[in-house]
Amino acid sequence: MSEEYNSTALNARELEWANNPPETLAAHKARNGPICRTRFPPEPNGYLHIGHAKSMNMNFSLAFQKLNVPPEHRRTIFRYDDTNPDAETAEYIDSLKRDLEWLGWKPERTTYSSDNFGKLYEFAVELVKKELAYVCDMTKAEMEAQRELAMKRANARARGLDPDVEAPITDPNILPGRNRNTSVERNLELLEKMKMGLFAEGQYTLRLKMDFESSNPNMYDLVAYRIKYTPHPHAGDGWCIYPSYDFTHGICDSLEDIDYSICTLEFETRREPYYWILHALDLFRPAVYEMSRLNLQYTVLSKRRLIKLVDTGVVRGWDDPRMPTVSGLRRRGYTPVILNTFCDDIGATRSANVVEIKKLEQTARLALAATSRRAMAALDPIKVVITNYSEQSENMVYEVQNSPTDPEAGVHTVTLTDVIYLDSTDFRMEDSKDYFGLAPNKAVGLKYYGGNLVCEEVIEKNGKIVELKGHLDNGPDRVKPKTYLSWVPSNSLPCEIRVYNHLFTVPEPSDLWEDEINPDSEQVFVNALIDPSVAEVIDVKDIDKWKSNTALQLERFGFFVVDLDTTFDSKTRKGSIVLNRTVSLKEDKGKSGGEKSAPVNDGRKVVSAEEREARMNIAPEDFFRLAPEYNGKFSKFDDEGFPTHDEEGKEVTKSMAKKLKKELDKHKKLVSKKN
Repeated sequence: MSEEYNSTALNARELEWANNPPETLAAHKARNGPICRTRFPPEPNGYLHIGHAKSMNMNFSLAFQKLNVPPEHRRTIFRYDDTNPDAETAEYIDSLKRDLEWLGWKPERTTYSSDNFGKLYEFAVELVKKELAYVCDMTKAEMEAQRELAMKRANARARGLDPDVEAPITDPNILPGRNRNTSVERNLELLEKMKMGLFAEGQYTLRLKMDFESSNPNMYDLVAYRIKYTPHPHAGDGWCIYPSYDFTHGICDSLEDIDYSICTLEFETRREPYYWILHALDLFRPAVYEMSRLNLQYTVLSKRRLIKLVDTGVVRGWDDPRMPTVSGLRRRGYTPVILNTFCDDIGATRSANVVEIKKLEQTARLALAATSRRAMAALDPIKVVITNYSEQSENMVYEVQNSPTDPEAGVHTVTLTDVIYLDSTDFRMEDSKDYFGLAPNKAVGLKYYGGNLVCEEVIEKNGKIVELKGHLDNGPDRVKPKTYLSWVPSNSLPCEIRVYNHLFTVPEPSDLWEDEINPDSEQVFVNALIDPSVAEVIDVKDIDKWKSNTALQLERFGFFVVDLDTTFDSKTRKGSIVLNRTVSLKEDKGKSGGEKSAPVNDGRKVVSAEEREARMNIAPEDFFRLAPEYNGKFSKFDDEGFPTHDEEGKEVTKSMAKKLKKELDKHKKLVSKKN
């Protein structure tokens, strides 16, 4: 990398092991020349999500901007960090590639960590020969006990106490471990037998001989190789031992001459083992920079949680429009421009924060307003018969711009027929001063017609309004309407419209996230109607799960996209149309006749006065036992009634305890006000 670049822009915590010897650095510069290289290395054990979109933006663009690297000298490798065949599939491998391409990023080349399995094994042998790695037969439970004891001793030293008093070593088989001083010859023999498949899974591992006195638990003899009799989706069935992520990714960074290895802050403590391994092998050491991960309101990005949402059927799959995956966002109607602009705007720093979801939504509105074709629809239609239609002398066909801001987008026509359909939210039996929609004996404007519709009669069946009758009024003395309603003609196309709300009821889902899932995150209107002009732009042959499908702006309802479930054939006019709402229109709070919001519950429970009174009678020490939302959620409590273990007997985490304390403090204030 050239000396002209701003090499201090991505500085992070320094380590002595991270310093390259002059000859190593010179050789790297000779290979790279003026090139500055980063890498995007996802694991193919799931679908990419919006957090990965931020990482791609950083590695393909923003990092180079921060470093002042000219465009012609920027290079990014797309690498599959595929070291765990148990969790990786060909489906995931394919999806990662397609999502990367869809977002518009073009890597220098695509690589696989598994292509280096041979070299990685050679490096493992080298470390054994240097007495820096050993074959270990400790069980998982023994390793956990070893780690816990080492941490207790490190904590004692940090407090200035004697670790031999505070956390004495009672069994050397546990710490430092019975295998740590095995001879080089024996370790090489066992490692070769591991490679040949002569041992059972879990019987042996290869561990790095690091530092049990370190304050960093990641230095407690990490596992470098484990036995797995699982064929690899890319490498095939040639291996039965696989390298760990910690052992692999730093070596691959070095082999690929990466200048900047960029990850998120939770990997900051992995800096020590990253550089320990490269130092031990005398390999080039890239600069490591940790940035804050993306935390987005009403969203979870944990792969474990996303998998559970899919496996338990909360969502339809990885590409469900409520999912924060790139596939889900694409199906929701978000485009590469929207996601990349959003990532540009939020940037990348080391400061952890939660990004408001409205920032993403507003980015979508700005982009879609300029590109979406306009149309009218009724989500929950009411039939309206125009009683004086035959008396109208004017042509009832109106020309509508496809885009209100771009005349070059062309026009389409809509016909005001003798029967039209309004959305049910635009009619009430009782009028009010602040209501601008239609009501009995009231006049409202109709879009594009320019005149009024006056409601004359309401027809009900079994207590439900099934039809309205009214007449048109386009006379010079007509009442000036407060709003103009959108409508659809009698030859409208049936469609299914899916309106989406937040997947969670709280901005920041907690450890109790499964209880915070919004039961009304999707509302489906199966009998919706849309004006027939959309047949010009919707056809099943044009729909593709790996591209952005046709976007529509349904007037006063929001921005929508054609869903993959659509089977509509524009030639035969047969098949179904399915639309997903990407985002609502920007709300016009000043006019009751502005944007229409689909009646979607945000999932928050409305508490009655009786419930509030009952809640105030719960003593603080009984709050987590008696409050309805916590009933049965915890199995153990301390002397003050504070939960210590969840319903499965697992110890309450620090983050959960912190949030529970906030809830308890709120309850105490509520009780004190009563008293």
